[in-house]
Amino acid sequence: MEIGRNLTSGLTTESIAKPRGALIVLEGLDRSGKSTQCAKLLAFLKGLGHPTELWRFPDRETSVGQMISAYLSNKSQLDDHTIHLLFSANRWEKRSLMEEKLRTGTTLIVDRYSYSGVAFSSAKGLSIDWCKAPEIGLLAPDSVLYLDISPERAAERGGYGDERYERVEFQKKVANFYQTLRDSSWKVIDAGEAMEEVEKKIQEVVLDQVKECSTKGKPLNLLWSS
Repeated sequence: MEIGRNLTSGLTTESIAKPRGALIVLEGLDRSGKSTQCAKLLAFLKGLGHPTELWRFPDRETSVGQMISAYLSNKSQLDDHTIHLLFSANRWEKRSLMEEKLRTGTTLIVDRYSYSGVAFSSAKGLSIDWCKAPEIGLLAPDSVLYLDISPERAAERGGYGDERYERVEFQKKVANFYQTLRDSSWKVIDAGEAMEEVEKKIQEVVLDQVKECSTKGKPLNLLWSS
């Protein structure tokens, strides 16, 4: 097997295709329906016999994640640069396990990933290039499904405003930065449609990726490393 090493991350990635699990990321504004659709997608793929796990970032169970949770719940105050680096560290904590899971055939559905970190911190006024820098070397998703909904409509959903960033004007800024991060791996889904329609569209995109990764195989790539 041909192996390449990325000097930024110091971690190996395959440079040839090999069957593996797919890395599927769901992104979107707060209350766009990500968590609901992630749970439905998990049940769908498991029902078809595909080994699948659901991950969420931030992972609030780790020591770093607990610091993030306290910040998001307005129980602590941190400098914007500091909290951004904590979010990134939270993803790096799971980097090796993520690679292991994918290589051994498990598909991962990830509720928020690096795109959220960069979009939210950039919306607070930090340089987008500075925000992307600590994410370089994390694994690149096979597919990013962006659940598109207006901040005003999201604000009408239950529980809005419970956490620090759930403010309409701020969410508008986040949405703008999300658009600058879009690349060929992204699929925009209208999250304002009926839940069943959103679910169906997500399933179609993801099932194609899962089949491609598990049968034909795909190399694992690194995020923003070129």
